[in-house]
Parts: sequence; C-alpha cells; structure tokens
Amino acid sequence: MSKDCGNHGDDDLRSACRRLLAFLLVLALIVAIIALIVYLVLRPTHPRFFLQDASLRQLDLSNASGLLTTTLQVTIASRNPNDRVGVYYDRLDVYASYKYQQITVAAALPPVYQGHGDVDVWSPVLSGPSVPFAPYLAGALSQDCQAGYLILQVKIDGRVRWKVGSWISGHYHLFVTCPAFLVTAGGNGAPGASGFKFQTTTYCHVEV
Repeated sequence: MSKDCGNHGDDDLRSACRRLLAFLLVLALIVAIIALIVYLVLRPTHPRFFLQDASLRQLDLSNASGLLTTTLQVTIASRNPNDRVGVYYDRLDVYASYKYQQITVAAALPPVYQGHGDVDVWSPVLSGPSVPFAPYLAGALSQDCQAGYLILQVKIDGRVRWKVGSWISGHYHLFVTCPAFLVTAGGNGAPGASGFKFQTTTYCHVEV
C-alpha cells in the first residue's frame, strides 16, 4: 500500500508540473498576441533622418602608404512621425564611408527619448586617422576630386525601442544611410578638403 501511495504522489507532482507549464505557455502566448495586436493597430513608422550639413575639414591620402586621413563634421536631424508612439534611441553609432569602405571611426551619440513629433539634431565630428585604403579606391577618390565632386555616405548603426503608453518594446536594429554630396566650383586636381562644399540637405534611407 505504501508503494502505491508513493506512486500516486509522484503522479500528482508530475500532473501539477504539467498544469503549471501549460499555464505559463498559455500566458506567454496571450502576451505575445496582445503585443502583436498593439503593433499591428498602431503600425509604428520608422523615424525619419535628414543630413543637413557635412563639412569636410581634412582629406589626406598617402599613395605611398595607402593610408587615408579624414575629418568630417556632420549635422543630422531625426524626427518621430508617429502620433502615439515614442522612440528610445538606446545606441547610435555614426561613421562615414566611401564606396562601401568605412573611412572614419564610429562616433557614439548620447541615448535619447524622442516623443511624438519631436525632432533631435546632432553634430558629431567624424575622424579617421590613417585608415588603410584600398588602392583601387585611392584611384577612384583621386578621379572624383579632380572632377570636382565627391559622394560620401554618412551611416548610423543603432538600436531602438518603441514606447506606447507604459508598454515598451524589445530592441530593434536601426540602420541609416545618408548620401553626402560635396562639390567644388572646378576640379582641384588632387585629394584634399579645400574647396569642397556640401551641396544640399538629403533624405536618409532608414531600415528598422
């Protein structure tokens, strides 16, 4: 008899564990469904970014060593177009690239919360001291400078969260690409910052 009672106790414990597990799974499913419904109803639109200015302070290319030194100050604006959704920018790293090669060290922007319709503006200085530069890119850079125009990309790599009322989402990856069009009145014959001016405010491509 005692052996049977022991088996009944083990069965009761296993049954209780199964019921608890089933309850937790159902609860997790309900929370996920609610979060999905909130997301689908509100449909948060990704933030809009604009490159307002780009000032090229230094652009020195050493063909002998294959090193490029760049200093670029940019002004970037971001606007939250959502009426009921706030945005937490938990991490924003900004850097410049030329033909898909990164030419400056990433500069970290301070974390910020962006409310409904709010606009934030940042003006980081992007520096790339003695960055190894591919030979074929060095040739392309020289040709662009001689032609009197230069196209750089200002990129942002970050992580954001959405806020609706008291509910805050998990992290989402944010990737922004802003073309920077720099021109001179005429060709200056060699790589260098002298004479290059920012052409126009550009709309940035945003992926979340």
